[in-house]
Amino acid sequence: MVTLPAPFPAARLRRMRAAPSRRRLVREHALCADDLIWPIFVQEGDAETPIPSMPGVARLSVDGAVRAAETAAELGIPAICLFPSVDPALKTEDCAEAWNPGNLSNRAIRAIKAAVPQIAVMTDVALDPYNINGHDGFVVDGRILNDETVAALVRMTLAQAEAGADIIGPSDMMDGRIGAMRGALEDAGHKDVAILSYAAKYASGFYGPFRDAVGASGRLVGDKATYQMDPGNSDEALRLAARDMAEGADMVMVKPGMPYLDICRRVKTELQVPTFAYQVSGEYAMLKGAAQNGWLDGASVMMESLLCFKRAGCDGILTYFAPEAARTLAAEARAGG
Repeated sequence: MVTLPAPFPAARLRRMRAAPSRRRLVREHALCADDLIWPIFVQEGDAETPIPSMPGVARLSVDGAVRAAETAAELGIPAICLFPSVDPALKTEDCAEAWNPGNLSNRAIRAIKAAVPQIAVMTDVALDPYNINGHDGFVVDGRILNDETVAALVRMTLAQAEAGADIIGPSDMMDGRIGAMRGALEDAGHKDVAILSYAAKYASGFYGPFRDAVGASGRLVGDKATYQMDPGNSDEALRLAARDMAEGADMVMVKPGMPYLDICRRVKTELQVPTFAYQVSGEYAMLKGAAQNGWLDGASVMMESLLCFKRAGCDGILTYFAPEAARTLAAEARAGG
């Protein structure tokens, strides 16, 4: 229930906006580096390859990923999330490279944990980086198979856990995968490995630059509407998040972020579970592109866009802005807010 203020002029609501110190005293939501997870892309070789559709973001070598993790630690960012750009020669219909202990992702996990053990390493669990069809699951006669895919995802999960992953991020949207993964992790002794489930992942048009980054553009046959969520649905997101928590997820995610802030709020308010949002590649590219063209103040809209997730109830945000935002927050702290 909203308490109405006293009549004007007894109540001058601008009083508490009159100076930075007062605004800080009554600020309801704040962003800090602890709220951030930094997604990074890894590739084979020693080079760093800029991604044109994601200004300021590049595919990194394994050594470059280690340096990124060191930067994250210096900036107070608690976690990074790895996405591989897989050699096209390794993309097959059986996706066997996904659970190869020596694949690109698993080598990057080991290298990062050896060099920066305090950083939490989150991984992606889905078959699309390894699938010649570009889908998150096995494809037979144009259909994405659920149960067979789940069995493969379990193998992928265990390989990542063995490599030292701290947080498993299932992004596939197959039914029953969280329970299967949690059971397998427990049985294999990986009892402390957390699961951040992509519980409400929508079939969105905002993923295009990401597909460029991982080399999936042009490979996808059809679309992902049979397993990713319909953008018109809200109640379904609650059912999916509740189911994943019941099956053993530790945290849930809404993806994309800004177009689905209402879903973030509903998940946090109605389920009261650790809730994350992914500010996806298309969101990042729009803001970066507009800033580069001088249409927006880049630093201002970056921070405003991240704060909106906190206001919507999110506990954390996956964002490509993570290092830039952490530096901005540190500079603001040095300047006194």
